[in-house]
Amino acid sequence: MSARSLQFFTGSPRVAFLSKSNPKPSFPTTLRASPITFSNLSIKASASDPNPQSPSAPHVLVSYNGAGAAISPSTGNVASPPTGDVAAIEVDAVTEVELKENGFRSTRRTKLVCTIGPATCASEQLEALAVGGMNVARINMCHGTREWHRRVIERVRRLNEEKGYAVAIMMDTEGSEIHMGDLGGAASAKAEDGEIWTFSVRAFDSTLPERTINVNYDGFAEDVKIGDELLVDGGMVRFEVIEKIGPDVKCLCTDPGLLLPRANLTFWRNGSLVRERNAMLPTISSKDWLDIDFGIAEGVDFIAISFVKSADVITHLKSYIAARARDADISVIAKIESIDSLMNLEEIILASDGAMVARGDLGAQIPLEKVPSAQQRIVQVCRQLNRPVIVASQLLESMIEYPTPTRAEVADVSEAVRQRADALMLSGESAMGQYPEKALMVLRSVSLRIEKWWREEKRHEAMELPPIGSSFADNISEEICISAAKMANNLGVDALFVYTKSGHMASLLSRCRPDCPIFAFTTATSLRRRLNLQWGLIPFRLSFSDDMESNLNKTFSLLKARGMIKSGDLVIAVSDLLQSIQVMNVP
Repeated sequence: MSARSLQFFTGSPRVAFLSKSNPKPSFPTTLRASPITFSNLSIKASASDPNPQSPSAPHVLVSYNGAGAAISPSTGNVASPPTGDVAAIEVDAVTEVELKENGFRSTRRTKLVCTIGPATCASEQLEALAVGGMNVARINMCHGTREWHRRVIERVRRLNEEKGYAVAIMMDTEGSEIHMGDLGGAASAKAEDGEIWTFSVRAFDSTLPERTINVNYDGFAEDVKIGDELLVDGGMVRFEVIEKIGPDVKCLCTDPGLLLPRANLTFWRNGSLVRERNAMLPTISSKDWLDIDFGIAEGVDFIAISFVKSADVITHLKSYIAARARDADISVIAKIESIDSLMNLEEIILASDGAMVARGDLGAQIPLEKVPSAQQRIVQVCRQLNRPVIVASQLLESMIEYPTPTRAEVADVSEAVRQRADALMLSGESAMGQYPEKALMVLRSVSLRIEKWWREEKRHEAMELPPIGSSFADNISEEICISAAKMANNLGVDALFVYTKSGHMASLLSRCRPDCPIFAFTTATSLRRRLNLQWGLIPFRLSFSDDMESNLNKTFSLLKARGMIKSGDLVIAVSDLLQSIQVMNVP
């Protein structure tokens, strides 16, 4: 099929909207160029072949910012390729296979985050997760040594380099909230109903006595009172305080369950969370700062901060990262897991580069029945403010021990996908569970099915996206992406192409949640990895110029050569290099 295009260029800072059209058109071969002017706006539409009866003539993608390149109508190959390196294009190996085998609509939009632990830290296990669809590998600084985490980072980086993946690395800080110790090196411990356990702030020289747990907060024994209810990991195990002996607190297990190392602890009195002393603890502890230095030195892609209470914490950390590593490309993720986080939600999300709905700890601070509505609010605010959001904690908790999830867990995952969260996260299921690959497969298959159902049944949602631009140029980019997403849905477009050096335009397109996948082309490897967290984005690394038509011709040639697109596919292209919308069939 010949390459025909419909192009919209803003000659001055304005934006144009297109009217709805029939699905998947083949654009007419003769389209009179007629500029339409609104104030200083000039929009031009043109087709590359004014004479459809001349099959021997090469078809040219015409633009007003470059000369274009000739394309052979018989082969679809670029006859005069643009200068520069046209051979290098990098895309995730799993995505490439999906596109080749099943086409555009088969690609998963919801991203998957896996916590790496003893069950998944070997190179073979990491590769199995990457093959299974892992987009981000999370290392939790609550567990393991920095040397252990360094080896994991090295293995993930090697996997990316040798096997063609784009797995990003997220480092999660421990935070300074009250939590248990490491259980004396044990992977877990089972608390049974009616057992008496001792929670102590003492440092033991030898092995921990049986049914004894260390607590990291020195004031723990002073703050709790007899009769208080102690919740482990948001209520996964419950105890009642029955006796205090110096630094030791004796507790009766009232709800049995599995105790995991460094699990969060909260205590309730008369039905209310006791948080006065806890609220005075700093968000970033002295250990966290050392871990942050480690993350900067290792070049992680994301740093997730636990128990964020205000935007000031995020702003301070960003300034610190900028001072410590001026060339570092590290995004800061705010974990929303406390009452303070919910009270200051909008300002925290605005200050951060993304958010995580940490439902386990959040459920320990608010009534359980309020967690679903809090999750929906966080996801909605993040999307409105254009920040990626991760839904985490206990998605498939039963799969730590069992090979199949409960029906309730599948429904929970489905709801997070339906809410259009950017990513879902496995914690203990992948870090220490017996079936990490099966758990990941469940997330992947449920995501694909719910996304397909949404496209088939719901089509286009009516969620209002408020203006978020801080400048007139930002407002233009925003309107262009909204228009491109609407056009993609109305025209039944196969893919959206976005060329970006900062990632901003790609993020704006992702925010619109279009029906088709978004091919995000960037020149930076680090940015490509970070984009792998955002909904619907398929990040490519590709060197490109300021000439959009040269970029498109180069992209078409490379992707067709790898079997990822074919002639006749309908594509919409946008770019932060030139504020324009271009619609065309792949030649």
